[in-house]
Amino acid sequence: MRIAVIGSGNVGGTLGRRWATLGHDVVFGVRDPKRGAAAVKGGAGEGALPDRARVATPAQAVRGDDGWRADVVLVATPWPAVASALSELGPGALDGVVLLDATNPLGPGLRLESGPDGASGAEQVQALAPTARVVKAFNTTGIDNMRDPVYEGRASVMFYAGDDAAARQVAHQLATDLGFDAVDAGPPRARARARSTWRCSGSRSPWVSAGRRVMGGASRFG
Repeated sequence: MRIAVIGSGNVGGTLGRRWATLGHDVVFGVRDPKRGAAAVKGGAGEGALPDRARVATPAQAVRGDDGWRADVVLVATPWPAVASALSELGPGALDGVVLLDATNPLGPGLRLESGPDGASGAEQVQALAPTARVVKAFNTTGIDNMRDPVYEGRASVMFYAGDDAAARQVAHQLATDLGFDAVDAGPPRARARARSTWRCSGSRSPWVSAGRRVMGGASRFG
């Protein structure tokens, strides 16, 4: 797949580097492309990018002048930056594109920031990018699991949720490629379930501090 990564910190950098290593074509959208690999976190020593990865401006990462068009866009910025990051991609950039939302709607003090009428983070992202096919994914675990999700032969769970069944299948494939046990949490109302699991599997969780295998042990809850 052709993947654009918007937000090249630990989450975006780790996922994008791994996908490129696994054979996907990845473009990291960064503020200063002249920095090259140094603008992308998540590598061993944060060194050179995999052969199938490169950097560009955020807009060029999604739609390049060279004919590049991303099939999938991962947004992995801090929550306060999501709106501006998506708007900077330009009109029509996300039309029909699978938009993987790896963010969590957390404000100062890790306060949950619900939208109007209690809208989830994914619903808020969908409102910001109404023509995209939003799937909530990769927001329920830490970067150690993203680097290696298999423990004692068992894969860690990765939940994903969204309205579009075909887009959910893309998320399933990309999660499976990484080695996760990908679990479809279904359409809109299921998003809250996917969102809420961050508390027991995120890098700040006390459960994870004792070992990285929390979600692996809970694989499919059976």
